Amino acid sequence: MIADAATGVALALRGEGDPYALSGMLRHEDALTPAAVRVLGADALAPYAVEHRAAPAGADDEAVVRQALMAYPPGDGASEVSLWSYRGLVEAAHAFLPGGGRPWPPAPEAGTAWVGDSPWPKLSHRVSQLAALALPGLASGLAERLAARTDDLSRGFVRAVRRRDWPQAAGVGRWLARLPDVPQTLGLDSGLAFVAQMGGADPRVALHVAAARRFYGRGG
Repeated sequence: MIADAATGVALALRGEGDPYALSGMLRHEDALTPAAVRVLGADALAPYAVEHRAAPAGADDEAVVRQALMAYPPGDGASEVSLWSYRGLVEAAHAFLPGGGRPWPPAPEAGTAWVGDSPWPKLSHRVSQLAALALPGLASGLAERLAARTDDLSRGFVRAVRRRDWPQAAGVGRWLARLPDVPQTLGLDSGLAFVAQMGGADPRVALHVAAARRFYGRGG
């Protein structure tokens, strides 16, 4: 289900397939839908961030996201990745869904100290797990902190490509596409194109590369 949903998001970001509707792809009555939305995070709503989208978000999409947020809130002692992922979905709901006059669940506080404290391999791993937050306007505090570590993230991107870790390469590369002052010597565009060629059979890899291209014009 998650793979099919990620494929649907990637197709929508590339302007292919039918008009995107989250509730048409992941139905409210399916017991696995909340978990799938929680795993996709903000990417479940990424097509609604595209300007001039053909199909606006509706009440059914709102119901699907509310269901996921209520079913899987971060618990006590949740990791920073879990907190940021949940926060990103709340932020995306505020930005891209109608709301219906009902308040969304509160976004949890999520720290950024780990951005400065983590060695570059660990930083790259965490950032790749949070690639769904690399949407325009989301997680601005996190983006500001990551902007100071573009050199380290560039090292992580190269390392992931060399190790053929395509999901990590795509996730880190997607964040680099959003961040300013990425070293020209990295060759991010050709690097992302290579990741898509080699790892694009993985739906999450295809989604990350499609998002980097659609929103930031990077990768091909």
